[in-house]
This record gives sequence, C-alpha cells and structure tokens, in this order.
Amino acid sequence: MNAHFDGNAASAEQPGSRPRFGFTDAELAAHPTVYRHDLLQGRTVIISGGGTGMGKAMAFLASRLGANVVLCARTEEKLAATQDSIERLVGRRPMAVPMSIRDPDQVEMMLDAVLSEYGRIDTLINNAGGQFPQNALDFSRKGWLAVMDLNLNGTWWMMQETAKRWVAAGAGGNIVNIVATIERGMPQVAHCCAARSGVIYLSKTLSTEWAPHNIRVNCVAPGIVETEGFAVYPDEALTRFHLANPMQKRGDAMDVAEAVIYLAAPSGKFITGEVLTVDGGQNQWGVNWPAGIPDYFNIGGAA
Repeated sequence: MNAHFDGNAASAEQPGSRPRFGFTDAELAAHPTVYRHDLLQGRTVIISGGGTGMGKAMAFLASRLGANVVLCARTEEKLAATQDSIERLVGRRPMAVPMSIRDPDQVEMMLDAVLSEYGRIDTLINNAGGQFPQNALDFSRKGWLAVMDLNLNGTWWMMQETAKRWVAAGAGGNIVNIVATIERGMPQVAHCCAARSGVIYLSKTLSTEWAPHNIRVNCVAPGIVETEGFAVYPDEALTRFHLANPMQKRGDAMDVAEAVIYLAAPSGKFITGEVLTVDGGQNQWGVNWPAGIPDYFNIGGAA
C-alpha cells in the first residue's frame, strides 16, 4: 500500500461488504494498452512489490508485452498467486523471489538468481514501499525507522546493486522508481514524504553519475490511484480522495503501469533524471488527508 493511495478506479459492490477496489486479474490481462504486444520481447524486468496493487498491474502489462518478468516481495503467497495468475491469463510465467529489499544481502542474492536465470537485467522497477497514516507527533521511533528503511534504504540497495552488475558487465539499463507527489508536503504521512523525496533527489543525482554507464534513472509519482489498498482507509477519506485533483476522479493501476512502460521502453531512451507525475493535476490543486481532515482545516467543507 502506497502513500499515493494505491488502489484502482474499477470498483464493484459485494453483498455485506465495502466495495471491491482494484482490477481483477482477468481485467488486468485484458485491459486495453497503447503498446504493441512484443514491445519488451526478450527483456528482463524486475518489479519489487509485484504481487499486489500497482506492481501487479505492471507485472501483467510487462508480461503481456513479452518481457521476462521477475517479481520480488516479502509475502510468498501473494507472489505465488500473481505468478500463477499471469501464467494462466497471459501465458508467460514470471520468476518470483520472496525477499526483503531492506536486506542488502537478500537483494544481492535475488539479482544473482535473476542473472543466472535470464543472463541479463534490462529494467528495475522499484515499486515496493509502504507507510501508515498518522500525525507526525505520534510517530514512534520504530515506525519512523521502518518507513524510512523500506522506502529509502531498500530502494537504494536495489538501485546500487543492480547498477554494480550493469557496470561490471558493460551493459546499460534503466531504473524506474515509484515515488509520490511530494512538492507541497504530505500531511499525515510525513515519514513517507521524507523517504520519497529522498528517492527523487537520489534518482536525479544518480541519473548524472551513472549516465556514462548508459544507465537511466527516472521516477513515476502517482496521485490518487485506486487499487485493493484502498480497503485500509476510513470511509471519510475514501469519499473525498477524488476531490484532491481538478479532474475529480481516481486514477487506476493501468495509468501508472503504462507510464512506467513509457520510461522503461525505447520511448524513454532520451529521458533521465525526471519525475513523471500521474495525478490528474493534484499537484496544482488538491490536498489529501488520508486519516481524515482535522477540524482546524475543515472550514466550510474545505478539501
């Protein structure tokens, strides 16, 4: 679950429950795409956090476009379910590696396993991340460190270790980091804002340092993107999320997946050090309160 409120615009009512959030696997397999079917044929794409939400959408789309997809995340059951579903619905079986990006030794082992299996890595998509909505005064030390370690340090280990292997092999590659819309701050997820802004400026720095090695580094910043992760938010937040952008609607997981592919494919060959924002104009207009609007700010129904 991501602080850009990972979820998707296709919701369905279930008797006796909240609406279903997010695309079904069958919908991900059949969703229209602007890309030709063989765009990523023969390429190897690693997606962290690829078992759920936006990462799953990326995994389905990259598989549909011919890539050798590698899923990595902490929960083996979710990885296996996505792996089986992509094989059944798309006809390609991704590689799945249960691991934690917070552990650099596990990162190294995963990358070496990928190279042993496919002989190459073309794109690294750092999608794994997480946080919890809470007032900053209430953050525990453990909670702060956990969010920073996952979103910033984990992303760094993945970037550095992959780049080391590209440089050693004399091969280029490209990295796409999933971040957030941080320009005006992120009330109630300050830890995420700190970590994601760190990733953005780390990416800008590395895009220059690593350009001589033919390594591109970019970010994608989703806004209100509805996936199954919406289920963790209170009803008050859910009823107002779409009001945070001037389009007054939620994005979906395929909006983000297609943006990622744009940067990862040859279409992005002259783009590096950039942040592609996919937020319906939220940066120019709206404010999010994932835990509900504090009384102080809720004046006349203000967003």
